Amino acid sequence: MQTKTKTLFGTFERIGHIEGISYLVLLLIAMPLKYFAGMPEAVKIVGSIHGVLFIAYCYYLLKVWTKYNWNFYKSAIAFILSLIPFGTFYLCKLRS
Repeated sequence: MQTKTKTLFGTFERIGHIEGISYLVLLLIAMPLKYFAGMPEAVKIVGSIHGVLFIAYCYYLLKVWTKYNWNFYKSAIAFILSLIPFGTFYLCKLRS
């Protein structure tokens, strides 16, 4: 029996959680630092990291979509969750 993180969906969930955290750091820490403390480099650094994680999320979404034969609706929901703060933390609901 495979553990949760060794399955494709487990990896997708883990990337989703990390991507979600990077999104929150970007919105709640880096953006205020840029606009209220005059530190635009915070957004450049965190934004770049978040961008790479978002691409990884989309890549694994495509892999999960094909391997688990998800319909378009379920895949679209998973994509939309990545655009909403705290959204990717609900990926476990899409497992079934």
